[in-house]
Amino acid sequence: MERESLPRKIFTICKTLVRKLVFRVLRTGPMPSHIAVIMDGNRRYAKRNRLNEGAGHDAGAMALFYLITYCYELRIKYITAYAFSTDNFRRKPQEVGKIMSLLRESIALLTKITKHQPVRVHFAGNLELLSAELRDGARKLMEATAEYSKIVVTICVCYCCSDEILNSVEESVLEKYYNHSYTRDSDDDNDNDDGRDIITLVDIEKHMYMAVTPDPDILIRTAHEHRLSNFLQWQTSYTQLASLPIDFPELNSWQLTWVILDFQRHYDYLARKKLQR
Repeated sequence: MERESLPRKIFTICKTLVRKLVFRVLRTGPMPSHIAVIMDGNRRYAKRNRLNEGAGHDAGAMALFYLITYCYELRIKYITAYAFSTDNFRRKPQEVGKIMSLLRESIALLTKITKHQPVRVHFAGNLELLSAELRDGARKLMEATAEYSKIVVTICVCYCCSDEILNSVEESVLEKYYNHSYTRDSDDDNDNDDGRDIITLVDIEKHMYMAVTPDPDILIRTAHEHRLSNFLQWQTSYTQLASLPIDFPELNSWQLTWVILDFQRHYDYLARKKLQR
């Protein structure tokens, strides 16, 4: 048994050293500051490997933690994962229950990690749709890590972009209404309209679920799908899109390397487009 484990340990060490060397070379070029990922293909991965659906989601959660580790090594500050959309509530109750159980475990694991690493964790979406236990756990973790800034991990749960935009408009309208009411009560001269009641782009973006992060530089979708599926449609106008022909649990450091190399190849074009905004 020991003879079998020693070669495996040596292989793992060599693989880690090679990965870190490749990452070091990769960092000499322009690097993305924000990578977003649609975690697609967990169920297909389970079916193809003759596992139950729950095991597919377990493998997907592990792949996400590996991705966070790789981004940390690459000094990519922002990572956003589409973990659970509002449409996913239509899936079988057993599967929804499994995902919620995984979310509970992930919150507990992230809580332990953030005690040793300065990772800020943000949950984006309509958290009111979660159970009270999960909602409280997510909010406590966000509050505990709010001052961290070295790396920001955003988990999109109970999320869809149309809901995000609608919520932002509602929040902006309420803010303008209360500000207008306060100004009207405290200022005798209300004849001058200085435009403070007009909702601007800044107001909308300030109230978005994703307001804590810049727009993604790269959006990865696995399982060879090419749809955004109501994910970050507001934020991805100038984002490099990468569709990978693998299921999400199979995502590894080498696929991530190729995605970043492709981003570097198109970097000048993307940078010019962003300046034209």
